[in-house]
Amino acid sequence: MIGVEKEFEERVININRVAKVVKGGRRFRFSALVAVGDKKGRVGIGLGKSKEVPEAIKKAIEKAKKNLIEVPITPDGTIPHPMELKEGASVVLMKPARPGTGIIAGNTARSILEVCGVSNIVVKSIGSNNIHNLSHAVIKVLKSLRSKDEILKIRGLK
Repeated sequence: MIGVEKEFEERVININRVAKVVKGGRRFRFSALVAVGDKKGRVGIGLGKSKEVPEAIKKAIEKAKKNLIEVPITPDGTIPHPMELKEGASVVLMKPARPGTGIIAGNTARSILEVCGVSNIVVKSIGSNNIHNLSHAVIKVLKSLRSKDEILKIRGLK
């Protein structure tokens, strides 16, 4: 395994301690939300739960690798068109940006977009700041993006 380059980059979005109240007191566990991507247009998120943090992160990474999606990225390192989508009470608005702009977004969206490979974008989150809903909304937006070729094909143009 020496010299083998990792295919995916992982980014921990959130770690949360959750408690189950039982007769003898509280039982604590951890939940981890992780974004995984190859910086070439593939990205996924996963939620893992366990009694230890590293185990929860490991489970989340495994789930994220199973939920990978393809994202159309333009040669400028941005998305093909603006898009707005709602997930739960979270609304995410994404706009393409010119080269040199960078990623203008909150922590949750930034983590996902960095591992995805998008380098110039403006993201605005409106409504709820729930990390789970925001991350699902970002993935939903990225999943529903269409490249220029796909749009032309749908419209029956060359």
